Formats: sequence, structure tokens, C-alpha cells
Amino acid sequence: MKVLVTGGTGYLGRAVVRALAARGHELVVFSRHASGSGLPGVAIDGDVRDRAAFECAAEGCDAICHSAALVSIWRRRREDFDETNVGGLRNALAVAAARGITRILCTSSFVAIPPRDMPAPGVPIEANDYQRTKVAADRVAEEAVHRGSPLVRVYPGVVYGPGVNTEGNLVGRLIADHLKGTLPGLVGPEHPWSYAYVDDVAAGHCAALERGRAGGRYALGGDNVPQRRVFEIVEQLTGKRPPPRIPFPVADALGAAEELRVTLFGGTPLITRGAVEIFRHDWSLDSSDAVRDLGYTITPIAEGVRRTVASIAGGPAEERGRT
Repeated sequence: MKVLVTGGTGYLGRAVVRALAARGHELVVFSRHASGSGLPGVAIDGDVRDRAAFECAAEGCDAICHSAALVSIWRRRREDFDETNVGGLRNALAVAAARGITRILCTSSFVAIPPRDMPAPGVPIEANDYQRTKVAADRVAEEAVHRGSPLVRVYPGVVYGPGVNTEGNLVGRLIADHLKGTLPGLVGPEHPWSYAYVDDVAAGHCAALERGRAGGRYALGGDNVPQRRVFEIVEQLTGKRPPPRIPFPVADALGAAEELRVTLFGGTPLITRGAVEIFRHDWSLDSSDAVRDLGYTITPIAEGVRRTVASIAGGPAEERGRT
């Protein structure tokens, strides 16, 4: 297929582009900095908020893999999240309809799903603007499916693995900071998360695009373990003891202080009160539908963390060698 990939220059997006290319798909990578990415396929610079540019990039495509999102815990201008995460999806759906594209894959997030510790029939929480707009986008997607859109949705867990330590690679960034001695502690290390190795999630995207059921929703998670388990594995590999636990009241106070600091002086906060709220919950995922229908596989957390630590120790050269 000829596939238009949005968000292909992000942490997960790069892995998805490489996986699609390895499976023989013809690619058009559409993002703000596509031309300088060095990724396979035709690179088109543009913004998913620009409907006309989006539609132009989709010309001749058989499918859209919509992975573009603003992934951040903070923006001074809150509307950036709405315009990218919700407006971008609306544009993807409109472009698909205008171009007659019948294979559409949308990358959602585990935070758009109610946490496992919410009382049934739980509803999603909206602790920060990223989560709020991913929940809103999921509602837009659900409405589109009810109208007959062939949309397929995937919900990655906490994506991790080798690669650049951006906000889209939170675990890699935390491990790197810990190994440098600059991570002060962990918030809610006792709560489970679903740690999804980046190459597994990329392969899951390919399978969902190729044979996912129209209207289908697939969790692409991994081992469901407490956050502390990641750092226990790091200790086994490096000898460096896990960071201390930061109590929730302390984390809330720090979040409030950081929000005030960036409001006054700019920059990115170390943590926010919204992020602290997310850390209070159980974010386990059940990936059995993806395993059954898509052949999804899960890299054990110990092996995934080993590869991540090795890539940090190896530096940029090793990261460039990933496929």
C-alpha cells in the first residue's frame, strides 16, 4: 500500500515508518520537519492542522496512519493541544473521506482509556491538557466509527526502548537521568503501568493497518508492572540503586511550584499537578485482542530495559544503528 504517515518524525513515529518500509509499503511521511528526518519514503513538510496541505500530501495514497500528536505535560497555549490532537484527527478523517481512502489507522494512547482502578464502568480522567485532548479525540473517533468510518484505533502503553530521550520516550529519559544522577525520585512507583517496547508497538501498527477490523480498538501494551520494577532491573544491570519515592503531597507541591515558575519565566516544568494525578492510578492494559487478531508480540520488560540501558551506554552511534 501507499501509506501517508503523520507524526512520522516522533519517537514512536520513526519506528512505525521504518517498520512499514520493512514490510514493503510505499510511504509518504508528512510532518513539520519531514524533509530533514532521513526517513524512508517521500518526505513532505507540513502540519496536520493545515487541512489543505494534509489533503495534498494524501494524493494517491491507499491508507493513512495518523500518529501525529502533541505529546507534552505543558504548553503555555493550551489550544495547541486541541488544534493538534483533536483538530488533526478531524482533518485526517476529512482527508480520508475526500480522497476515498478506506484504510485509516489512528494512534490513540492508554491515557484515553479509564485507568484500571476506576470504579466500573470507569470513565477516562482528564488530568492535563494532553490527556484531555486524547480523550476528546477518542470521542471524535468513536463518533466517526458510528457514522461508518473504517477507522482502526490502537492504544499504545508506555512506549519505551532505545532512541532519543524526548517527551515521547519518557522511560528512556527517566533511565538516562537516573544513570546521570539527576533524577530526584519517583512519583507513585508502586502503581502498575503497561510497558510497551517500541518495536513491538511499531509492528502492532503495521498489523492493525494491514488487517485490523474496521472500527476495531486494540491495546498495544506490554508487561504490566509497577514503575519501581523498571529501576530494579536497571539496578541489576548497572548496580545503581533505584531512586527514592517522592510522596504525593510533596509531588503536588512541586508541581504547583513548577507551574508557577514556567508561567512566569517560560520553559518546561519538571512535573505538573496533572502529571502527579496520572501517577496515582493503575494503567495496566489487556493486549489480548491485539495478540489474537494482529499477532502482536510482547518483549519482556527485563529484555526491553536491558536494550534501553545498552543504548544509553552506547550513545548516539548505537541509536543510529537501530532498524
